[in-house]
Order: sequence, then structure tokens, then C-alpha cells
Amino acid sequence: MRTAAATGRLEGSRPALSGRLTNDAKHAFAYFEAGRATLEGLTAREERMEVHDALRPVRSDFMARHAEAVYAELTAGFRDEIRVEELVFEAAERFPGLVPTREAIAAEQRLPQAEKEGLEVDQGVFLARLLASPRAGLHLVHTMLRPRPRALDRLDEFRVTGSADLGLAHLERRGRIGHLELRNPRFLNAEDDGATAALEIGVDLVLLDPQIEVGVLRGGTVDHPRYAGRRVFNAGINLTHLYHGQISFVNFMIARELGLLSKIYRGHWTGGDFESGLEETSEKPWMAAVESFAIGGGCQLLLVMDRVIAERGSYFNLPARKEGIIPGSANLRLPRLVGERAARQAIMFERAFQADSAEGALLCDRLVEDSQAMDVAIEEDAAQLTSSGAVSAAANRKAMRVGLEPVDAFRRYMAVYAREQSLCMHSPALIRNLEDNWNAKQRRL
Repeated sequence: MRTAAATGRLEGSRPALSGRLTNDAKHAFAYFEAGRATLEGLTAREERMEVHDALRPVRSDFMARHAEAVYAELTAGFRDEIRVEELVFEAAERFPGLVPTREAIAAEQRLPQAEKEGLEVDQGVFLARLLASPRAGLHLVHTMLRPRPRALDRLDEFRVTGSADLGLAHLERRGRIGHLELRNPRFLNAEDDGATAALEIGVDLVLLDPQIEVGVLRGGTVDHPRYAGRRVFNAGINLTHLYHGQISFVNFMIARELGLLSKIYRGHWTGGDFESGLEETSEKPWMAAVESFAIGGGCQLLLVMDRVIAERGSYFNLPARKEGIIPGSANLRLPRLVGERAARQAIMFERAFQADSAEGALLCDRLVEDSQAMDVAIEEDAAQLTSSGAVSAAANRKAMRVGLEPVDAFRRYMAVYAREQSLCMHSPALIRNLEDNWNAKQRRL
């Protein structure tokens, strides 16, 4: 009863925003402070979530009216480039109550997914409104196409040695090819926060090294009894980490799309005018070498590749329905390759594509019999990709992409994705799906 009364008072005092920034900020932030004070007296998760639910519409309304102004304040008038992982916390400091603080998110990160209060939903609302703003959204999309500082720190060493141990990934330059290998063997080369960050740094180094003309993404050898000694391309999101609350909405769900996948697809942004409409990028062709399977996020990666070579007997699928989440940007890209009907079957009804089937041929370009044949195919296809020159290869992929997926279309997609994915991650259905389909209670970190 006490919680209901407190929530009722909050909802009864909900401010009516006018569209004038100074006035709206005054009333909205007073409302957020009242919400914070209410939360201080509550310990039960369900009660605290009711308060968050009461505050959320005002946060969304404020951002709907003032997203560009908020972003301008955070970026010194669009002059600073702040990656999304830090942007959400800068916003928490500059606009108290608008999004969760760094400390609040860190505390949530220590909890199993089922015990979180859903603070990341407010990050999703915030980023959805930013990305929905044409000017702010475009600037953020382009910012995420700059090299990561850690990649710049490693570049000189890599150019000398031709090798970089990135922890959960490894990069090696062999001739003109940059071989980027995912190495998370305990989890069948699944992706989590750490693996995705390591892969993005590897992609940065491939793009930055002038001796590399083609990037190749491949899975390392695993030690799982069923696949012991074999290469596995990618098992998708690390569901064990997701169940135990170790998958970050911003660092994984958002940064993976705006960073890792976008850099493979678009390269590095090298320009200064993010509104010009002319894609000023430094990019290189990419190939995927698929052995065993490309599940979930692994399949998503295939959709941004220029060439996919697959081992006969391998398969690709998007088991998002069993997980209760959105499979990244696959909803945007998969229909272009396999058609809308087959894409709906894949995303909503778990349809798998066998590499050696007619449908699989829509997702892969060449079949090989084993790893040795894969090595030969990689060399042959890399040579073919750059036979007319690296400049021509980059120009052709850029010209094709501009027609298929203009950067502004991607921005609009990501606005919807940010909001909906944050809700999916904190839906009770996600936990039920993981327990029913993944036997998650028995999995250990």
C-alpha cells in the first residue's frame, strides 16, 4: 500500500512538458529527484520497478523534445566524439535522473538477469531518442566508426610484428590478408562483452594497417567434447553470461551493432562532416570462413561480409525466438539476401539454412570440404577480391552499400532497436526462454 501511494503521488505530480528546454529541465529533473527520494525508502525489487516505470514516460518525453539539445550539450556542440559506452554515463552526470549512473549500472551488473531492476531500459529509451534525432543520431553513428583508442595504442606494435593477442581474439597478418580469429573455446566461440570488444579492436587494426588489403574472420579451435579439435565460427551471444547478468545492453547490444558490425560493413569514418550525405570512409573487403556453424550473432556477421566461404555440413541460423531478443540488425539485412518470407521463418520460426542447400547458397558463396581446403579458398578468394586493386574493391562495396542500406536508414533502424532490445532483455519471458530452451539454471560462468 505504501508503495502504491508513493507511486500514485509520483504519477499525480508528473510534469507536463512544454518544449522549452529550460522550463522542461527544471520540472523534469525535480520529478526525477522525487523519484530518487522515493526509491531510497524501498528495497523490494518489484516495488522499485514500479517507481522506475512511473519515471520512464517523463524521461522519454523529455528526450523526445530535447534529444538534439541534450546531445549538443554532451558533445560540446557536436565537436566531441564520445563512444556510446561513455555517452550514457556522461548524460547521467550532466542530466541527473535522466539515465542511470555508472555506479547504479555496475551494481546491476553484479546481479543475475532475473534479479535486475531493468535500469538498462532507461538507457535504451535515452539512446532510442538520440538515434531517432536525425542530427544527433547521425553524429553518434559516425562517432562509433572511429578507431577505438586501444586499437590506436596497439597499431605501431602490430605493424612491426604482424600479430596481436587481443585476449578473446587473435589477429595475424599473412601477406595481404588480416586473419582475425575469435578465441572463446569454453563457450564454443560465443560472443560476450569481452569478445565483442576484442573483435572490434582486431577489425580496427585490419582497417588501419596499410599492408592488409583483405580481412578474414574465422573461429578458433574449441575443446567442447562434441567439437573437440575442430574450428567453430561463432555460437552467437553467450547465453550463460546473459542468464547470469553479464551481457551489457550498451557495451554489447548497442556497441556491437554501431561498432564491430558497422566497421566491417562501412569501415572507418574519415571525414568531418557527418551531415554531408557523402560516405567518407576508409574500408576494406571482408570474408568469413565458416566452420561447424554460424549461430545467432555469427549469422548476423555473415550479412555484412563481401564473401562467405563455408565448410560443407555447416549451417547458419538465428534462434532469437528461443532467446526472446532481437537478432541485432538481421531484421534489417536478412530479407535482402533470402527474401522477407524466409527471413520471417528464420527469425520467428527458427528456420536454419544448411550451407550446402539452395537456401544456404543465398548466405554463402563457396563450399569447401575441410579446414585445409578452407585455407586454400581463403587465399584464392582474397586474391580475387583485390585483383583489380584494393581501391576498386573498396569503391565497389561502398557504391553497393549506399543503395542497399544508406547510413540514415541504419540510424532509424537502430533507434527502434535500442528501445525494443532493452525491453526484451528485461522481460520475464527472456528468463523463461533461457531456462526452457537453454537449461540455463545448470550453466555456470
